[in-house]
Amino acid sequence: MESGALDSTTVLVLNGPNLNLLGEREPEIYGRETLADVHAMCLDACTRARLTLEFRQSNHEGVLIDWIQEGRRGIAGLILNGAGYTHTSVAMRDALSAVEVPKVEVHISDIHAREEFRHFSYLTDVTDFQIIGRGVRGYVEAIEWVAAQRD
Repeated sequence: MESGALDSTTVLVLNGPNLNLLGEREPEIYGRETLADVHAMCLDACTRARLTLEFRQSNHEGVLIDWIQEGRRGIAGLILNGAGYTHTSVAMRDALSAVEVPKVEVHISDIHAREEFRHFSYLTDVTDFQIIGRGVRGYVEAIEWVAAQRD
Protein backbone atom coordinates (compact mmCIF):
# COMPACT_ATOMS: atom_id res chain seq x y z
CA MET A 1 0.00 0.00 0.00
CA GLU A 2 1.23 3.47 -0.80
CA SER A 3 3.10 5.59 1.70
CA GLY A 4 4.03 8.71 -0.21
CA ALA A 5 3.63 12.31 0.80
CA LEU A 6 0.07 13.56 0.70
CA ASP A 7 -0.53 16.34 -1.83
CA SER A 8 -3.30 17.98 -3.84
CA THR A 9 -3.69 14.92 -6.10
CA THR A 10 -3.99 12.44 -3.24
CA VAL A 11 -7.13 10.50 -2.40
CA LEU A 12 -6.72 9.18 1.13
CA VAL A 13 -8.76 6.00 1.62
CA LEU A 14 -9.05 4.89 5.24
CA ASN A 15 -10.46 1.55 6.35
CA GLY A 16 -11.50 0.82 9.90
CA PRO A 17 -11.58 -2.25 12.11
CA ASN A 18 -11.95 -5.76 10.73
CA LEU A 19 -11.80 -4.65 7.11
CA ASN A 20 -8.47 -6.48 6.93
CA LEU A 21 -10.68 -9.60 7.07
CA LEU A 22 -12.68 -8.79 3.93
CA GLY A 23 -13.28 -11.93 1.91
CA GLU A 24 -13.16 -14.08 5.06
CA ARG A 25 -15.52 -12.43 7.54
CA GLU A 26 -19.23 -12.79 6.76
CA PRO A 27 -18.85 -13.06 2.97
CA GLU A 28 -22.64 -13.27 2.65
CA ILE A 29 -22.73 -9.65 3.87
CA TYR A 30 -19.42 -8.20 2.67
CA GLY A 31 -18.65 -10.35 -0.37
CA ARG A 32 -15.60 -12.39 -1.32
CA GLU A 33 -13.33 -9.53 -2.39
CA THR A 34 -10.35 -8.97 -0.13
CA LEU A 35 -8.94 -5.67 1.04
CA ALA A 36 -6.14 -6.22 -1.49
CA ASP A 37 -8.83 -6.45 -4.20
CA VAL A 38 -10.35 -3.18 -2.98
CA HIS A 39 -6.92 -1.57 -3.00
CA ALA A 40 -6.39 -2.64 -6.62
CA MET A 41 -9.82 -1.30 -7.62
CA CYS A 42 -9.08 2.02 -5.93
CA LEU A 43 -5.67 2.26 -7.57
CA ASP A 44 -7.25 1.69 -11.00
CA ALA A 45 -9.94 4.30 -10.31
CA CYS A 46 -7.37 6.86 -9.16
CA THR A 47 -5.18 6.20 -12.20
CA ARG A 48 -8.16 6.79 -14.52
CA ALA A 49 -8.93 10.04 -12.66
CA ARG A 50 -5.27 11.16 -12.70
CA LEU A 51 -5.14 11.06 -8.91
CA THR A 52 -2.77 9.31 -6.54
CA LEU A 53 -3.90 6.87 -3.89
CA GLU A 54 -2.96 6.53 -0.26
CA PHE A 55 -4.76 3.42 1.05
CA ARG A 56 -4.63 2.45 4.73
CA GLN A 57 -6.35 0.16 7.22
CA SER A 58 -6.24 0.04 11.01
CA ASN A 59 -8.13 -1.71 13.75
CA HIS A 60 -7.20 1.13 16.14
CA GLU A 61 -9.40 4.18 16.56
CA GLY A 62 -6.56 6.53 17.54
CA VAL A 63 -4.53 5.57 14.46
CA LEU A 64 -7.53 6.31 12.23
CA ILE A 65 -8.00 9.68 13.93
CA ASP A 66 -4.30 10.51 13.40
CA TRP A 67 -4.69 9.67 9.69
CA ILE A 68 -7.87 11.75 9.40
CA GLN A 69 -6.02 14.69 10.90
CA GLU A 70 -3.09 14.11 8.52
CA GLY A 71 -5.46 14.44 5.56
CA ARG A 72 -7.52 17.35 6.85
CA ARG A 73 -6.32 19.81 4.19
CA GLY A 74 -4.37 20.01 0.96
CA ILE A 75 -5.44 16.67 -0.56
CA ALA A 76 -8.01 15.88 -3.26
CA GLY A 77 -10.29 14.04 -0.87
CA LEU A 78 -10.72 11.66 2.04
CA ILE A 79 -12.74 8.45 1.83
CA LEU A 80 -13.54 6.64 5.06
CA ASN A 81 -15.09 3.28 5.79
CA GLY A 82 -15.23 3.61 9.55
CA ALA A 83 -16.65 0.08 9.90
CA GLY A 84 -17.80 -0.53 13.49
CA TYR A 85 -16.46 2.86 14.65
CA THR A 86 -19.12 4.49 12.46
CA HIS A 87 -21.66 3.69 15.15
CA THR A 88 -19.58 4.42 18.24
CA SER A 89 -16.86 7.01 17.67
CA VAL A 90 -17.64 10.58 18.57
CA ALA A 91 -13.87 11.16 18.49
CA MET A 92 -13.65 10.11 14.84
CA ARG A 93 -16.65 12.32 14.06
CA ASP A 94 -14.93 15.27 15.73
CA ALA A 95 -11.74 14.67 13.73
CA LEU A 96 -13.76 14.60 10.49
CA SER A 97 -15.42 17.90 11.40
CA ALA A 98 -11.99 19.57 11.05
CA VAL A 99 -11.38 18.13 7.57
CA GLU A 100 -11.43 20.86 4.91
CA VAL A 101 -11.38 18.60 1.82
CA PRO A 102 -14.19 16.61 0.17
CA LYS A 103 -14.96 13.63 2.37
CA VAL A 104 -16.98 10.51 1.64
CA GLU A 105 -18.41 7.93 4.02
CA VAL A 106 -18.46 4.44 2.48
CA HIS A 107 -20.13 1.27 3.72
CA ILE A 108 -20.00 -2.01 1.81
CA SER A 109 -23.27 -3.27 3.28
CA ASP A 110 -26.51 -1.38 3.70
CA ILE A 111 -26.19 -0.32 7.34
CA HIS A 112 -29.86 0.73 7.36
CA ALA A 113 -31.00 -2.82 6.53
CA ARG A 114 -28.96 -4.48 9.26
CA GLU A 115 -29.09 -4.59 13.05
CA GLU A 116 -30.72 -1.58 14.69
CA PHE A 117 -27.46 -0.39 16.27
CA ARG A 118 -25.94 -0.02 12.79
CA HIS A 119 -28.64 2.36 11.55
CA PHE A 120 -27.04 5.43 13.13
CA SER A 121 -23.77 6.88 11.85
CA TYR A 122 -21.80 9.49 13.76
CA LEU A 123 -20.03 10.30 10.47
CA THR A 124 -22.90 11.23 8.16
CA ASP A 125 -23.41 14.82 9.30
CA VAL A 126 -19.68 15.64 8.96
CA THR A 127 -19.10 14.04 5.55
CA ASP A 128 -20.08 15.52 2.21
CA PHE A 129 -21.30 12.36 0.51
CA GLN A 130 -22.31 8.84 1.56
CA ILE A 131 -22.18 5.61 -0.41
CA ILE A 132 -23.96 2.83 1.44
CA GLY A 133 -24.75 -0.74 0.41
CA ARG A 134 -23.04 -0.73 -2.99
CA GLY A 135 -20.51 -3.44 -2.12
CA VAL A 136 -16.83 -2.80 -2.67
CA ARG A 137 -17.76 -0.92 -5.85
CA GLY A 138 -18.74 1.91 -3.49
CA TYR A 139 -15.07 2.75 -3.08
CA VAL A 140 -14.73 3.34 -6.84
CA GLU A 141 -17.87 5.48 -6.81
CA ALA A 142 -16.38 7.50 -3.95
CA ILE A 143 -13.18 8.12 -5.91
CA GLU A 144 -15.21 9.14 -8.95
CA TRP A 145 -17.18 11.57 -6.75
CA VAL A 146 -13.97 13.08 -5.35
CA ALA A 147 -12.59 13.45 -8.89
CA ALA A 148 -15.79 15.22 -9.99
CA GLN A 149 -15.34 17.76 -7.19
CA ARG A 150 -12.05 18.81 -8.78
CA ASP A 151 -13.64 19.63 -12.16
